Amino acid sequence: MRVPRRRFLQLTAAAATVLAVISLISGLLPMAASAQFREQPVRIVFPFAAGGSGDALARIVADQMLISLGRPAIVENRTGGNGRIGISTVKKAAPDGSTLLITPIAPMAVYQHVYKALDYDPITDFAPVSQLATYDFGLAVGSQIPVRSLGELVAWVKAEPARAVIGGSSTGDLTHFLSVLFGRAAGLDLRHVAYRGSAAALPDLLAGHIPMLLTGISDLVQMHNAGRIRILAASGHERSLFAPDVPTFREGGYDVEGSGWYGTFAPARTPAAVVDRYSASMAAAVRVPQIAERLRGFGLQPTGTSPAQLAAIQKSDSQRWALAVQISGFMPEE
Repeated sequence: MRVPRRRFLQLTAAAATVLAVISLISGLLPMAASAQFREQPVRIVFPFAAGGSGDALARIVADQMLISLGRPAIVENRTGGNGRIGISTVKKAAPDGSTLLITPIAPMAVYQHVYKALDYDPITDFAPVSQLATYDFGLAVGSQIPVRSLGELVAWVKAEPARAVIGGSSTGDLTHFLSVLFGRAAGLDLRHVAYRGSAAALPDLLAGHIPMLLTGISDLVQMHNAGRIRILAASGHERSLFAPDVPTFREGGYDVEGSGWYGTFAPARTPAAVVDRYSASMAAAVRVPQIAERLRGFGLQPTGTSPAQLAAIQKSDSQRWALAVQISGFMPEE
């Protein structure tokens, strides 16, 4: 059927108008999504109580996200279950970049070997974003203990097995399992005594109630430098920035290594582009000189890795701590 020329021109104009509107809407959608990304606060879940180095790290990262991405971030301390409740909260969150997890190493590389009924899988339920910082542990003795090296300590304990007592943080944490690895390497049957942090353990070390203490090395440095205690070994691959005069366990002749870290994870299936964007922002943030200096003040050594690097670290550490958990025979009550 032949359409009159005037009608044809009217239809053509209408079609052009529709196409123009569609084009305009298509152009506005990415802009709207981008604006929403910038305006909607991202929730950063830290699965432990406020205060302490990990919580401070999370808040520093949140502040930097507003600067680098133009997106506000809110830190939520979702406590309970030794960190497991907060982890599960992030697992169940929508994988749209609106929820992130900042956590220490244990829930993502150790708990799967400790708890039989863990309600999340640290590998398949999360997307690694970036390792943010590391921290080392130190093995210290009181100044009254007549040893100045790991070798002397081992000989001293073997001479009197009743001295085979080592203080640490709560049973089932990294200091517990690291002491197991040291005892195995040194041929010592060490008895682990749990404290609620180094602040509670240090008075007993100073008073001679326990001969050894294994805890965060930054908590020991001040008394070490004052001569009130002696740090005999550091747990890292290299000497600690906070105690460069202290040899590592390996330098002391014992094949023991194990550092802690804090990392960022997103829910599984979060788009790779979103993960990469967060990773680049966070890795750059912790390397800013002023930020890095603040983190060192909390006993943390800033790193900043890619998602692939964090995944490799998580896998390696999971294998390392699985052996220590198995050797310890530790069975949690829950």
